[in-house]
Amino acid sequence: MTESSNSHYQVLRVAVTATEKEIKVAYRRAARQAHPDHGGDAAAFRRVTAAYETLIDPKRRSAYDRSYAAGTGGSAGNGDAGPHFDAPAAGSHASATVHRPNTPRNTAGDPPVYDPPYDLAAFEAAGVVPLIPLSQASQQVHGMPRKRGIFGAEARIQREMRTVQLVSRQILPAIPAARLINGLQSPADNSHIDHVLLSGYRLAIIGSMLLPKGAYAWDGSTLNHGGRSIPPPQLAHVVRAMQDIFPELNVTGWTVVHSPDGNLHEPVIDRHRRSAGAHETVQVVNAAGLVRGLKQFLSSGPAPNTVNVSVLARLLRGMH
Repeated sequence: MTESSNSHYQVLRVAVTATEKEIKVAYRRAARQAHPDHGGDAAAFRRVTAAYETLIDPKRRSAYDRSYAAGTGGSAGNGDAGPHFDAPAAGSHASATVHRPNTPRNTAGDPPVYDPPYDLAAFEAAGVVPLIPLSQASQQVHGMPRKRGIFGAEARIQREMRTVQLVSRQILPAIPAARLINGLQSPADNSHIDHVLLSGYRLAIIGSMLLPKGAYAWDGSTLNHGGRSIPPPQLAHVVRAMQDIFPELNVTGWTVVHSPDGNLHEPVIDRHRRSAGAHETVQVVNAAGLVRGLKQFLSSGPAPNTVNVSVLARLLRGMH
């Protein structure tokens, strides 16, 4: 990978979570080294200036971060040039094949392994900094539901907090490498993504609903109960967009339906699918179904005990 393909963060040699002060200090250092008057290269100086002008402006940095697509480059210690496995199409339940022969199979319950590893000596020798600090990469939960819009914010925050608590209590302890990121900007449109859950090379996009107890028939497009048809959040286009951005991952979508009293097995979701196809990319389940389904999905993936630092860094850049 050429230097010109590096992200703005790599050009300034700062983490993607760098503060304004850290960016200014890094710019002054990089500008002195790259300035033609000091023996530097004019093209390199232009890259440093462009990186600084983007990252120091909150609006431009936000737009740059939310694009997800600038990538992380290859200078942070990751020697793999391509995808780590044959990623099935979005929504597929086919198994992925890891291209690491003679490597023992890891399980989701094993201690986390970071990819790329946090080898500070190697970083220093290469003149780069980690994409994100180890202290941040080791956190299992990033961000919290944010108040957005005027109408329905309280109800939205309530159901999103239920999902955060559910995942934190029921899934994260069983999969130490899993990372929950809350409050992302959708790459598909101007909407928001409630939550994403990353473990190894699998990514789950999670939306939520809060409905009264009872039995709901899921026909692939709506939940039907008592003569009412209730459409779930639209996630299929977000799943497709994320799959395009992260082709090395297997991306699926999940809508969890919470009950008012917190019973994980309510409401009951009966699957009466009339047709298959695009809707297969998103599963609609109650809280117990989400726990069961996500554990199976994440644990059965390749290297489930891996913290994919490159992907995690790009996701953190997209937080609103």
